[in-house]
Amino acid sequence: MTGFPLHLLRHGAPETPGLLLGRTDMRSSAAGVAACAAKARGVAAERIVTSDLLRCRQAAAIIGDAKGIVPIVDPRWRELDFGAWDGRAGSQIDNDALARFWNDPDGCPPPGGERWSSLVARVDAALVALDPLPTLIVTHGGTIRAALHSLCGFDPRQTWSFDLPYGVLVSLRVWRGDVTSAQIVEIAP
Repeated sequence: MTGFPLHLLRHGAPETPGLLLGRTDMRSSAAGVAACAAKARGVAAERIVTSDLLRCRQAAAIIGDAKGIVPIVDPRWRELDFGAWDGRAGSQIDNDALARFWNDPDGCPPPGGERWSSLVARVDAALVALDPLPTLIVTHGGTIRAALHSLCGFDPRQTWSFDLPYGVLVSLRVWRGDVTSAQIVEIAP
């Protein structure tokens, strides 16, 4: 069993950095999009999948044009919904509530927001739906963490220990069987 390569590329820096951007549909900066395109240049992919949010679709379109691949838009690769906190800076949110969320994103979700388990279920469904082809997914930090949780068995707290800056590329080899699993090949900031 050889598995297939799966590359998870976080979108470029947004036009207004420093905000909790879940479902807020903000563009990436031109430099952020260019950084993603440069990072993906060396990625061998037969399929490109992207979140439906603009900050991912921008980079996916440019990468797809360069590779001759039309990106597939899949809303399951959206970021965690931060509810009432969406689009706000961390400094605008009650420190204790924010700390409780980071400590237990499933038990203490943002007001009106999505639980970690819901994000994981959504990403799991997207992963299961993938044909075993070399794939590049342009997505978000939270969805990359959820994929690492599902594929590598990291608990939620462990997934927060990874630095996943804008434009980071996480490359994995995925095996299918009774349980889908993966091995991290590289994390390229």
